Amino acid sequence: MKVILLERVAKLGQMGEVVNVKDGYARNYLLPQAKALRANDANIQSFETRKVQLEARNLETRKEAEAAGEKLDGQQFIVIRSASDAGALYGSVTPRDAADAAEAAGFTVDRKQVVLQAPIKDLGLHDVSVVLHPEVTVTITMNVARSTEEAGLQASGKSIQQLAAEAEAEAEFEIAELFDEIGAANEDGEDM
Repeated sequence: MKVILLERVAKLGQMGEVVNVKDGYARNYLLPQAKALRANDANIQSFETRKVQLEARNLETRKEAEAAGEKLDGQQFIVIRSASDAGALYGSVTPRDAADAAEAAGFTVDRKQVVLQAPIKDLGLHDVSVVLHPEVTVTITMNVARSTEEAGLQASGKSIQQLAAEAEAEAEFEIAELFDEIGAANEDGEDM
């Protein structure tokens, strides 16, 4: 099906282009969300008369998105989740969780704007893309932790695996010291 794009659509084209897309994509996504019109003579004529208005509206929304993007870009948001000792989450962090964390910090982000490259299924710092406008994309960091203290440690640069390894090494050192003290005490007792 041939459609006229009313705004820039990623991996498809710019505003005003006539592109050929699959019927289902046009009927189920582009047309209902007013991102395109069917490419017939009447709609092409209508688009040409509205083109200046559409470009002005697009420019205005892009400027608003850029202003919001400057504030949002590089922000770090904490998400508290239950996880195993190895750092695997019981579940995953979804785009809705990322949007809710941003909303709690005072930003206006819809879950549809959040793009995860892969599901977040472990503790740590994860970069997440937020598409504020078809031409404006920013990156935020999701700090997934079991507690706010753990999130602070992760933010300082330590991973959960490093913390677990340090705790294990410290416990082994204490056990070794204890055995050394017991051995020394036994040797003192044998001399008598």
